[in-house]
Amino acid sequence: MEFSLKLLPLPVRMRLFAPMNDETLLRFCAANDDLRIEREADGEILVMAPTGSDGGATEFEIGAQLFLWARADGRGKMFGPSSGFRLPDTSMKSPDASWISYPRWNRLTRRQQQGFAPICPEFVIEVLSKSDSLLRLKAKMKMWIANGAELAWLIDPERGMVVMYRQGQSPEVHYQPSSVNGSGPVTGFVLVLD
Repeated sequence: MEFSLKLLPLPVRMRLFAPMNDETLLRFCAANDDLRIEREADGEILVMAPTGSDGGATEFEIGAQLFLWARADGRGKMFGPSSGFRLPDTSMKSPDASWISYPRWNRLTRRQQQGFAPICPEFVIEVLSKSDSLLRLKAKMKMWIANGAELAWLIDPERGMVVMYRQGQSPEVHYQPSSVNGSGPVTGFVLVLD
């Protein structure tokens, strides 16, 4: 009988006898490609439910705006929610949308780019979905900054709130903005939230 993670109530946290290396984790993610899977710095595996339809549409809209800006801007590359990055703390995380400058991305080997790239995006966006915990996502935003992200946005569509995290600064909260402006690595990017 084959065991399926799909039979368990999600999210699920799994602590294995030995942490999965990147290759094993990549195979595990491929075998469960309809789930969201991340590895914590302590090796714990977090398996989350996929985003619902409405949340997926929101993630896509945000990612599309970042993609179009990145393509026109030409300074970096945009990544979607299925892109995993191995961070300096050894965790593997997948933001809903992210951006990395071409000089940093191009320093990686082709092999590194094809797996969980050992790099922290300079800019990340996380969207709070119905299956997420606000407390967990706030902790994740701090983790992004601690691992080298220069700018991280937490978007809560239900509350109409955007929280901006920056290196060395307190989080900046915006309520009901019609748009938010990028700074630092993504100066010039404007995310329309109507």
